[in-house]
Amino acid sequence: MSWLNILVLGGSSGFIELYAYGMFKIARVTGIVGTCLALCLSSDLKSLSVVTEVSAGGASEVSYFQLETNLLYSFLPEVTRMARKFTHISALLQYINLSLTCMCEAWEEILMQMDSRLTKFVQEKSTTTSVQDEFMHLLLWGKASAELQTLLMNQLTVKGLKKLGQSIESSYSSIQKLVISHLQSGSESLLYHLSELKGMASWKQKYEPLGLDATGIEDAITAVGSFILKANELLQVIDSSMKNFKAFFRWLYVAMLRMTEDHVLPELNKMTQKDITFVAEFLTEHFNEAPDLYNRKGKYFNVEKVGQYLKDEDDDLVSPPNTEGNQWYDFLQNSNHLKESPLLFPYYPRKSLHFVKRRMENIIDLCLQKPADVIGKSMNQAICIPLYRDARSQECTRRLFKFPFLWNNKTSNLHYLLFTILEDSLYKMCILRRHTDISQSVSNGLIAIKFGSFTYATTEKVRRRTSFTSSAYSCLDAQFYDDETVTVVLKDTVGREGRDRLLVQLPLSSVEDRLFIPGLVFPLSRLDEQCSAIPTRTMHFEKHWRLLESMKAQYVAGNGFRKVSCVLSSNLRHVRVFEMDIDDEWELDESSDEEEEASNKPVKIKEEVLSEPEAESQQAGAAAAAPQVVIKVEKLDPELDS
Repeated sequence: MSWLNILVLGGSSGFIELYAYGMFKIARVTGIVGTCLALCLSSDLKSLSVVTEVSAGGASEVSYFQLETNLLYSFLPEVTRMARKFTHISALLQYINLSLTCMCEAWEEILMQMDSRLTKFVQEKSTTTSVQDEFMHLLLWGKASAELQTLLMNQLTVKGLKKLGQSIESSYSSIQKLVISHLQSGSESLLYHLSELKGMASWKQKYEPLGLDATGIEDAITAVGSFILKANELLQVIDSSMKNFKAFFRWLYVAMLRMTEDHVLPELNKMTQKDITFVAEFLTEHFNEAPDLYNRKGKYFNVEKVGQYLKDEDDDLVSPPNTEGNQWYDFLQNSNHLKESPLLFPYYPRKSLHFVKRRMENIIDLCLQKPADVIGKSMNQAICIPLYRDARSQECTRRLFKFPFLWNNKTSNLHYLLFTILEDSLYKMCILRRHTDISQSVSNGLIAIKFGSFTYATTEKVRRRTSFTSSAYSCLDAQFYDDETVTVVLKDTVGREGRDRLLVQLPLSSVEDRLFIPGLVFPLSRLDEQCSAIPTRTMHFEKHWRLLESMKAQYVAGNGFRKVSCVLSSNLRHVRVFEMDIDDEWELDESSDEEEEASNKPVKIKEEVLSEPEAESQQAGAAAAAPQVVIKVEKLDPELDS
């Protein structure tokens, strides 16, 4: 069985949604207070970690809570099969929609030309003779009235009639192919997957706890059957219309050639009594004036019958199929038992294909919505930890990438939460660890990290990078690089501008042995109000760090699989990409900072654009230039290579 992939989405709408394979919703968790800042579903599907932000009193209160997802864990094989089936159904519905869109595009407005020209003829003619009688007179006697001749020769024209006939044949052929090759095959596949889903729902021990309802699926199967019947009806209308129009245009084309005294080819001039009868029946059926239709659609005729099936309207069909004399239809209408039988798909002769398709989609959505509601209601909040009160979200309009950051260690089944707490005007980084299985508390822990001195260690001597005290570094951003490492961006609050940002790789093993939950009060008091009770460790670094010069670094993102870390500036215009895994062996020049900077030239530069504010002030004359972004790819110092 393939692995189940789940996309978890949350925002400020008060709910969290889980999508199987990123396509179909399998769970909806309601009652979420505030805005979701971070979401992380454990790989074993035992819990969902959520960080929310609630704005109040000019600041935001950030909290962490964990939801039990035992239903997903306990029924993982069943959820996977159901999710795959839901995904197939969702994809097929999109396929049917696209097929119907292509059919609508294949139908052209030129096909309505016959209806509009005949309607104009009725409005302008001065005689009381009906349009049907005019064409019948032309068919039987070969002569047209002056008004009909004007209509045919001046408005419709021989060339226009030929073009109209070609357009109808081309359009109808395209629609017919789309129905046969795509719409019918897609509908039959949809019927197959729904039938399989019904079989799964019949195994109540496995699928009833997940909310799979056999009755709702039966309704969906019935709706798909009705759609297939309507598609077959459209095929019959297309086939009939193509035959009718072909015979009608062939006769009318010859009649118009005779009016202009042009040469008529012998093969066109041959017309049997059967052909005359066929054209007469076509005129009788389609050329009756309908005043009621004019009030509804602004036309007296509906010679073109295919377009009405493709209109996305709730109105009944203008020209529904004629069911008179259909023995099977009459038999069903007269039998109450068969009329209510679940074995027969209901038929909607007066509705368009779009209407039946919308009805089918609504029933299927209703059927597949129940599992999402049932699974969502099973997710209960097990723990809530108020973290801190933060005013930065109100002050900084550009705070796009927000702390906290969630990480799931798939090997050890642990949730990690990185966040900062303000203490003595500095933001110190905290790491909260919780087991994905809420019933286990052995692995739970919390620790605060302070950053002390940063030095270079070489074989010859140790050169101090900075002489600042350990209390001078404030954590700006942090993310997990991999399961064992955290990438951190620090600000030296007493350093000079342009040399006050550091990129640090923090090995988790150096602090995990001290991760434990002290005597903190949960959940009555926020963690930032209990700073003294949180164990704190000061870290000193001789490697795994780098000074970020000439850049106001603010945000970081790391990818241990690709061995890359990216740093983004505070104005969101300057990006540096660092290759974290370096194979080249080269020594550090220790003579001066300037020489060190020269030895660390970028490996490559991809694009040159907008620089930092300092550079902008030097380029005031180029203020009208287009906005640009600096992207730089660099190798890290050997000290960052572990």
